[in-house]
Amino acid sequence: MNTAPRPLVDRFGRVHTDLRVSLTDRCNLRCTYCMPAEGLDWLPRADALDDDEVVRLVRVAVERLGMRSVRLTGGEPLLRRGLVGLVGRLAALGVELSLTTNGVGLARTAAGLREAGLGRVNVSLDTLRADRFAALTRRDRIGDVIAGLAAAKAAGLDPVKVNAVPVRGVNDDEIPELASFAVEHGYLMRFIESMPLDAQGSWDRAAMVTAEEVLARLGERFELLPVGRSGNAPAEEWRIAGTDTVIGVIASVTRPFCGGCDRVRLTADGQLRNCLFATEESDLRALLRGGADDARIEAAWRASVAGKGPGHAIGSAEFVRPERPMSAIGG
Repeated sequence: MNTAPRPLVDRFGRVHTDLRVSLTDRCNLRCTYCMPAEGLDWLPRADALDDDEVVRLVRVAVERLGMRSVRLTGGEPLLRRGLVGLVGRLAALGVELSLTTNGVGLARTAAGLREAGLGRVNVSLDTLRADRFAALTRRDRIGDVIAGLAAAKAAGLDPVKVNAVPVRGVNDDEIPELASFAVEHGYLMRFIESMPLDAQGSWDRAAMVTAEEVLARLGERFELLPVGRSGNAPAEEWRIAGTDTVIGVIASVTRPFCGGCDRVRLTADGQLRNCLFATEESDLRALLRGGADDARIEAAWRASVAGKGPGHAIGSAEFVRPERPMSAIGG
């Protein structure tokens, strides 16, 4: 008789049920706030987890640790070869399955991913202006992203969430326009405070547009009705009056939600991170390739989460940037 898995709990009593799995560190954009124009040194393919390894680790997380939701990330996860097949295998484990993408390849993959069992997508889009998009990403691909959003909605990958990171003097003047775009097309809009996770190490808090500023800009055009926060979700939400559009604001820096964090992250090379800003990792790939059984992998997972700290401490003297940039961690 099957029994429910023992919850994955840290020393602060936080129960972890949300797993982020990076499928690749590679990306087909070169966003200025993420990486240099020439890109980064990508992982050798032999170092990345193969499909069987990804599926096994996710199965252990679901069956032995109680994970209920899995989000596939990158880099850009749509660059993963055989992604549709992998999604089908993961969906068969019975988890809520989502994906975060830059949307460039979504128009040609959305229907297949939905059929394979993907539930929804988050698409990054920081501007609606073609020239600005090209300057920000160093690629002229905004048409592909817009088409990808439409394809995701048509395929039933609902709700389609649009993620934007406003940066002062770069795209913060578009906050109301992005919200109007979401209203027009029936997307859910998310504004995210920028975080010190760029490969160049050039993050500047003064350039970060705070959650309060985002709400003030939105309030100049819309009436915002508070929805609150759903469970341990990172976004505080407001509905635009007279519409079904929900706007979320993720105040990772100014109003951190670490006290309710239920997430752990698995990098493309099989390193377990108990926090986005963790400075230490647990090598699950070595266990897999060394012949460890599921019990040993479970034990390593529990040990990692047991050592999780209270929060990221951005802005304090104790804060230390992780060595990996966001593209190599996975969102």
